[in-house]
Amino acid sequence: MSEIYLAGGCFWGLEKYLASIRGVNATQVGYANGNTESPTYEEVCHYNTGHAETVKVTYDPAVLPLEFLLDLYYEAIDPVSHNRQGGDVGAQYRTGVYYVSKEDVPVIENSIARLQSRYSRPVAVEVLPLRNFSTAEEYHQKYLNKNPGGYCHIGKAQFEKAAKAIVNPSAYPAPDMAALRQKLTPEQYEVTQRNATEMPFENEFFKTFTPGIYVDITTGEPLFSSSDKFESGCGWPSFSKPIDPHVLQEKTDSSHGMMRTEIRSRVGNAHLGHVFPDGPQKSGGLRYCINSASLRFISKEDMEREGYGFLLGLIE
Repeated sequence: MSEIYLAGGCFWGLEKYLASIRGVNATQVGYANGNTESPTYEEVCHYNTGHAETVKVTYDPAVLPLEFLLDLYYEAIDPVSHNRQGGDVGAQYRTGVYYVSKEDVPVIENSIARLQSRYSRPVAVEVLPLRNFSTAEEYHQKYLNKNPGGYCHIGKAQFEKAAKAIVNPSAYPAPDMAALRQKLTPEQYEVTQRNATEMPFENEFFKTFTPGIYVDITTGEPLFSSSDKFESGCGWPSFSKPIDPHVLQEKTDSSHGMMRTEIRSRVGNAHLGHVFPDGPQKSGGLRYCINSASLRFISKEDMEREGYGFLLGLIE
């Protein structure tokens, strides 16, 4: 097992969020990198001890690589907010990544650099070695499990999304444009890179219901499972949900005189299709209407051989 210490506002919510992630084996809240030993909660809050409310995370790097864990951590914080998360203000609510192994430093620094590329303002997440950590009082441990209605600055939807995170984006790097032009057919290129739409009822997968998964044609990142595919009558492959909600990006699409929600892949930023609120109610009510040309199908029999064996449990 590996350890990392993450600060991100009130530790009640951050602890529950991190504990819900697949691959996290244990969490413990406490006070890190302060100026005194064994501070109390009152001292941290009112006597300027310099500590940050922090979560000690013990995780399995074979299941949850550090870069993936950090990507999920960023989703629970405002990374450009200084000494503030939600309604909590003060140095004890700062954001920070505190490491115990020097081998983690390049991974953390590269992760922060990628994060910074998404913002015009400076990222406020400090990266430092762990100088000290004092376990918080018992009533703070698993606080939201003991008090389900307790205060939390992290929304319920974020907890649910974190629990479904199973696809590591670092495993599916995006190719450059020259490589894509050689790899893709003309139709695949037009659909994924120029937002084209293939013909309904005349595409590869609209009638396919063989057990397996559908991956991004540009990167191989897994997107949808055959278990969530249904016949909608629209002429394109339809799914009720993605394998992992993090693998999709949503964008407003006002083209062709309509207001729709476009769906793009996370790593490849490929145009996939659109999502509509007319799917099966028993499965959440959504219909992901996806172009076959943006997908590659991998049968259940081939998933292990192609490196997708960790998803076999999703296939009915």
